Amino acid sequence: MTTDPNMNEQTLEDRIPVIDPGDIEQNKAMAGLAYIIFFLPLLACPDSQFGRFHANQALLLLLLGFGGSIVLTIIPIIGWILLPIFALGVFVLAIMGLVNGFSGKVKELPLIGKFRLIK
Repeated sequence: MTTDPNMNEQTLEDRIPVIDPGDIEQNKAMAGLAYIIFFLPLLACPDSQFGRFHANQALLLLLLGFGGSIVLTIIPIIGWILLPIFALGVFVLAIMGLVNGFSGKVKELPLIGKFRLIK
């Protein structure tokens, strides 16, 4: 019996929602600001699918940052050496998210973007 390991994974087209261009144009600023305060689009434009998408991406990034920082802080020496590199990586992902949000792109962040916490 052979099973395809990719059978349960969603394709990129299935994961990224199709969003109304009017919604994107109207909520670009909130989507970009989500990477500074992740819940801002949920409060300012709760019905916006574009805002929710970027709020989800920002929440994932926040959790990655906190979780990774805690783990690397606990690990002596090697973790402390890796912590600035990890922080730089999280910062780069945040800048990518800001650019995607403000430019109206519905693009997942690398590594973490495929997960959904906010539907």
